[in-house]
Amino acid sequence: MASVKDFQSDVRPNWCPGCGNFVLLTALPKALSDLGKEPHNVATVTGIGCSGRIAGYLKTYGFHSIHGRAVPIAQGIKLANRDLTVIAAGGDGDGLGIGLNHLVHGIRRNVNMTYIIIDNQVYGLTKGQTSPTSPLGFVTKTSPKGEISKPIRPLQLALTVGIGFLAKGHIGNMKQLTRLIKAAISYNGFSLLIVFSPCVTYNKQGSSQQHEKNLYDLEQDAHYHADDRHQAIKIVNQYEGQVSGVVFQEEAKSFQDLLPGYSDTPLTAHDLTLRTELLDRLMQPFLKS
Repeated sequence: MASVKDFQSDVRPNWCPGCGNFVLLTALPKALSDLGKEPHNVATVTGIGCSGRIAGYLKTYGFHSIHGRAVPIAQGIKLANRDLTVIAAGGDGDGLGIGLNHLVHGIRRNVNMTYIIIDNQVYGLTKGQTSPTSPLGFVTKTSPKGEISKPIRPLQLALTVGIGFLAKGHIGNMKQLTRLIKAAISYNGFSLLIVFSPCVTYNKQGSSQQHEKNLYDLEQDAHYHADDRHQAIKIVNQYEGQVSGVVFQEEAKSFQDLLPGYSDTPLTAHDLTLRTELLDRLMQPFLKS
């Protein structure tokens, strides 16, 4: 069985000291190792932003995609090779800004993959502009008098769109975060994990420790049932998204389960050798014009 070190590359991360991405980079290999995964059976897809570098810091198959497109690329990889464990990761700008439409359709399509959104509440890589999750009144270079647009609420959004697995973690609790990653990866369908990780450089409105004190831990609520969507929506609204743990989980068939013929022969088993004569014939009309 692969160890934690087997998932760690030799590339040295260049994030800011204290960045929450270091915590995620520790929790991910631990979760993959605990689940008995092997590096050559895992693919990591990332978008643009500080967290986009995660694909290069893990010793798995990696794809550093274009801005906001991590989910559709990850879906294509999973459909092409069903034996891979596919994980997409990106920031709040990547997943809830330019990539928001792909997130919604990823939930709707329900391909068996995991999407981790690291919520910094600010654009870090481009030096501190407001992001889709920046709170009202947030002062940045693009909102010098305070943010006046309401923030996106990813938990409420995912629940109403019909998410099958939804969880929220915090970089201040790595043990819980590791458990949530394992649960998300083990889920048969599209799983979404929001990781709150306030930017240590450009988000000065509250420390990670202060935010953690205000979190409502669903794991400590004996009366909370994660398979009740109405209860999930109610408690997420009640605590304005400031929760941690598995928010919702239901058993359902994934996209692959419902795709006719998908379980018969995987795409990787087909002969994908390029047939140049067929390609030439297809290109002829375009070459003539």
